[in-house]
Amino acid sequence: MDRRQKKTREAIFKAFTSLLSEKDYEHITVGEIIENADVGRATFYSHFETKDFLLKELCGELFCHIFDGIYEKNEHHHIFTCDAPDSVFLHLFQHLQKNDNNILELLSGKSNELFFRYFKNNLVDLIKCQLHLFSHKKTEALPESFLVNHIASTFTETIQWWISNGKKESPETMTGYFFAVV
Repeated sequence: MDRRQKKTREAIFKAFTSLLSEKDYEHITVGEIIENADVGRATFYSHFETKDFLLKELCGELFCHIFDGIYEKNEHHHIFTCDAPDSVFLHLFQHLQKNDNNILELLSGKSNELFFRYFKNNLVDLIKCQLHLFSHKKTEALPESFLVNHIASTFTETIQWWISNGKKESPETMTGYFFAVV
């Protein structure tokens, strides 16, 4: 993707997340997104097939950023910027705490089921890369796919609990809670 395409994509993400801070996902229209991003309808659709696809890509950006931190250990080139900790799970909690790109609006809105589905699907891939952290849980009778699904579900529920309780605990504490139960 060239620099111009990246800038357009970032403008669309920024417009979308800005709108999410003002209204629920289901009430946001593609027209509002393109108006706020100052792009044409054809430009929007050349990057994203639908508003749901935009949401899926936003979630993908979060995980792409985390994957970069695992493999490259250098600066990130996505919509999220930070100093990545060693733990990918702590990294996710830190982004949630900072509410990067209004991600909490996605998690706490009325249409959060769609976001959590995308979130969990991406989380499965992330967990597969980090499965060595959970090797103490693996037994012969336990299929790997079941273990990965269990860990992803536990992490997703941990996030939902943390958000619904006002994020009183630090990302470090939440990461500790997560590892204590899996």
